[in-house]
Amino acid sequence: MLRIRHIDLKQVVSVTTDGANAMVGKDQGAVTRMKENNPDLIAYHCLIHQTVLCASLSEHFAEVMNTVMKLINFLRASSSLQHCLLREFLEDVEANANDLLSHNNVRWLSKGNALGRFWSIRKEIAAFLKQLKSQRATQFSLFLQEEHKMDVVAFLVDITSHLNELNLKLQGKNSSVADLMTAVRSFHRKLDIFKEDLEGECEHFPKLQEQIRGERDVSPYVDFINKLIGNFSQRFDSFCLGQQLLLLIQNPFLIREIKGFSQEASQTYKWAHAGSLQLELIDLQANAELREHFEATDPATFWLQLVSESVFPGLTKVALHTLTMFGSTYSLEVAEDHKSLSQVKVPALW
Repeated sequence: MLRIRHIDLKQVVSVTTDGANAMVGKDQGAVTRMKENNPDLIAYHCLIHQTVLCASLSEHFAEVMNTVMKLINFLRASSSLQHCLLREFLEDVEANANDLLSHNNVRWLSKGNALGRFWSIRKEIAAFLKQLKSQRATQFSLFLQEEHKMDVVAFLVDITSHLNELNLKLQGKNSSVADLMTAVRSFHRKLDIFKEDLEGECEHFPKLQEQIRGERDVSPYVDFINKLIGNFSQRFDSFCLGQQLLLLIQNPFLIREIKGFSQEASQTYKWAHAGSLQLELIDLQANAELREHFEATDPATFWLQLVSESVFPGLTKVALHTLTMFGSTYSLEVAEDHKSLSQVKVPALW
């Protein structure tokens, strides 16, 4: 593909992957082969994919989640008549919503939204199931009567809402890798608050608070948050771009650890000269006019149009290389989805 597009591999700064063996395999992976011609190539796993992997469920939590998804499929997809009757029933009883949401098994955002909708009308769903005479309906009805499993559902609704909030931030249009890593690190810090909250008032877990009313053990949910904290640390603490380097994009005038910044930059970009970067950064921070420009514009415009490459050659090169880095494969996935939709043949309606 690079040859077809006449792209010089040695000019490629970084590559974001989905973690598949075809991309990161030790011997024949695309990244390995690319590094043969460009040893300085920076490769990293898509940040959105990594956050999803961090949130893997325990066997018990996964069983409860899967049962809810099967219940949703049973009511929506097993019979068009049954689905119509469900919607009519929800309208008749004036439920908070007139239907359940379908979901995508691959995407957390989809599952979280479906789970939240289910929870908002769970009592009406229970009443509807009692009207059905099938064995599966009876099994699902019994499932909804198990308080312990409903506790788990309540927790999953709350935690997926927090994870979905992070996911949406990571999908932001025109977001730089600095923006994405800021969102990830911010969420990582929030997890400590969530852990303390679970052991206290559950203010950040309103559905769980409503369900258990302080009467049941929350240790399984605290364990989940502890695992989440550990997973985020394992995957993101050693991310290839350090906090000082990312701060160069977000606000270079806030960098206080000049030496720390230059070390991070020179470790990431082998061509960068630490000493020169230190002096350039001091001169940049002392420039009142550039400071005013930065406050009046966005980081990309600031570095691309307002900072002189001849005056700050090292800083601008570091900034431009960092700005070219994609934090996730989301843009490509969206483009592929649009491409697939455009190829679907829609039957004429006239």
